[in-house]
Amino acid sequence: MKILIVTDAWPPQVNGVVRTLQETIRGLEIFGHRTEVIAPDGFRCMPCPTYPEIPLALFPGREVARRMAAASFDAVHIVTEGPLGVAARRYCLRHGIRFTTAYHTCFPEYLSQRIPGTRGIAYSLLRRFHAPSQAVMVPTETMEQRLAAQRFRRLASWSRGVDGNLFRPHDKITLEGKRPIYLYAGRVAPEKNIEAFLDLKLSGTKYVVGAGPSLRRLREKYPDVHYTGYVDDETLAAFYAAADVFVFPSLSETFGLVLLEAMASGLPVAAFPVTGPLDVIGESSAGSMKENLAEAVENAMTISPDVCRGHALTFSWQDATAQFLGHIMRANDCEPASATE
Repeated sequence: MKILIVTDAWPPQVNGVVRTLQETIRGLEIFGHRTEVIAPDGFRCMPCPTYPEIPLALFPGREVARRMAAASFDAVHIVTEGPLGVAARRYCLRHGIRFTTAYHTCFPEYLSQRIPGTRGIAYSLLRRFHAPSQAVMVPTETMEQRLAAQRFRRLASWSRGVDGNLFRPHDKITLEGKRPIYLYAGRVAPEKNIEAFLDLKLSGTKYVVGAGPSLRRLREKYPDVHYTGYVDDETLAAFYAAADVFVFPSLSETFGLVLLEAMASGLPVAAFPVTGPLDVIGESSAGSMKENLAEAVENAMTISPDVCRGHALTFSWQDATAQFLGHIMRANDCEPASATE
């Protein structure tokens, strides 16, 4: 089978969506399937407002249609609700082509943080975008319940995995600052609620690994914190293995791949009991989830690295890719959805 994947998220972007796509494409190839990707490269783009690291293709409809018409594919999967995703959706509807979609990012929550009162409008637009999809793939049961409450249909589970060879315990490198080392890794953006971590009164040293639109402001407001900016995967893995607790303050995640990466590295997690941690940590003792984040950090300090790694390795990219492939194949054996743009 050849699967055409259309995505607004693609390297050099660094985020969970991109990593998920890369691992899924690699897994599909192992299963003997082929993929073709339509991504922002090759399009004229503009920086995304409030998030300039993300390029948005300008008026891509004609070029997306040309590429899709020229491509030979058995299935279409639309990853994102951005300009490329919208153009691919329009092409599929016009030509009676079945397609699947995925819900990767809590855009309504992110947008409402920037523009209060927009959450309902955003959900309405996203519900309309996904309505014709044969399967709207979501990463967790909690996220599926949330979207079902927002009247999304044809929801399908698509979990995530972790590379246990890359992210693993090993000798701790020496990091500047006294221990314990408290680590956050991920996008440095308002929706990640990083200040809830940086405001904690903790004995030790805080590290923020990653880049994003909030980095400059946080550096100015919290000068005693160590900021690394963007790092490559090997360096990120070394930071995970060197830290003592992974602090995840986000309140609006669909999954949180960094949780698995940290735990696979033997690093216990402290988080709020919200979507993402509730599903990734679950009933295991690999992390601590509390409404009081400081208490969660204190409890996490007592967790064994072996427990963390053992739980993380129950999530595999092979299993996640098999889920994805199953939804793709079922979607192309059923009747097209009756929906309009």
